[in-house]
Amino acid sequence: MVMARIEGLAWLRKQIEAADKDLLAEIVKVVVEGLMSAEADGLCGAPFGVSSPERVNRRNGYRRRRWDTRVGSIELAIPKLRKGSYFPGWLLEPRRRSERCLIQVVVESYVRGVSTRRVEGLVQAMGLAGISRSQVSELAKELDQVVESFRDRPLDQGPYTCLWLDAMSQRVREEGRVVNLATVIATAVNGQGKREVLGFDVITSEDEAGWKAFLRSLVRRGLKGVKLVVSDDHKGLRAALASELPGSSWQRCRTHFMRNLLTRVPKSAQEMVAGLVRSIFAQPSAEEVWAQHGRVVEQLQGRFPQAAELLAEAAEDILACTAFPQSMWRRIWSNNPQERLNREIRRRTDVVGIFPNRAVIVRLVGAVLAEQNDEWAIARRYMSAETLHQAQAGQSSPEDKQNLKQIAA
Repeated sequence: MVMARIEGLAWLRKQIEAADKDLLAEIVKVVVEGLMSAEADGLCGAPFGVSSPERVNRRNGYRRRRWDTRVGSIELAIPKLRKGSYFPGWLLEPRRRSERCLIQVVVESYVRGVSTRRVEGLVQAMGLAGISRSQVSELAKELDQVVESFRDRPLDQGPYTCLWLDAMSQRVREEGRVVNLATVIATAVNGQGKREVLGFDVITSEDEAGWKAFLRSLVRRGLKGVKLVVSDDHKGLRAALASELPGSSWQRCRTHFMRNLLTRVPKSAQEMVAGLVRSIFAQPSAEEVWAQHGRVVEQLQGRFPQAAELLAEAAEDILACTAFPQSMWRRIWSNNPQERLNREIRRRTDVVGIFPNRAVIVRLVGAVLAEQNDEWAIARRYMSAETLHQAQAGQSSPEDKQNLKQIAA
């Protein structure tokens, strides 16, 4: 035992003096191979090279296996047996060379929007021997279980008073060509007043049939109590809402409407027109909102008749939420959670460019949405419980009642 310790110290001293190798990696290699050798000796019934009547098996050389760790790639010598086989399951997983921590690094980089080519460079910078794009994609499949559980979870935090629906276009390869698919996303305010990502799906076309199938899946999982739906003016979506969520009001998305309106205005006047339209949504009461809408239409009529016509026609759509408590429509107009969520998804998916298949879209977008949903779950409430109760009961808020009294006086 004393001699073994002296030899070990001599080896360590020699390594430090030579300094021609990664000392930490070499120490890890020696320790791990020593543990594997001891375990193999236990299976054989006697130490290596020792004759013993208790021996039941013998060594049969070694097989090399690369082990990717935080200290770099280590080439391990795994003992082989003449009878049966030996594999260090406590150290390595079958057909997997990376540590769990390395998998988490690669997956996290993938979710954060780092392309597979850049992930390869990241892995090399960590001191590993390198990893191919196909291996990165395989490691990213670790996300599948999380995404599947997120998509199939029951929607039991209702009623979901306010619902946002939107779609994003993604490019993907199918049957040897690049096509555009629609990723449809639903977010809502749950019964606790917090924002929640209800679900998403990848559909071939953003039409009525696709939206109906998506809404039916949400209802089947427990979507209920929807009083107001906010979305863009898509005919297929509106038809699906009338079929699957009857009795709910529809509010045209203010952001989408503004984009459509400004296309009818010269670029030099867009900032001025946008300021006028924003003044509609800054009024203190529902009555003032409608009055300001009429005044803005009159102001635009002379110079921009097309914009004025669109604004007048869309009055019922863009001001539909004024029928609800004031605190509710003020919150909706001041902070649209869907638009911010779309930007976050775009930031991650734009790095990919063209997805190889639909499963990769589901994996990446699902991971981003699950991450955002967790952040919303611990954030402060988006709407108060009193506001949601009033909206469900069809009652006006105290602010609206006070404004009505002032107008009547």
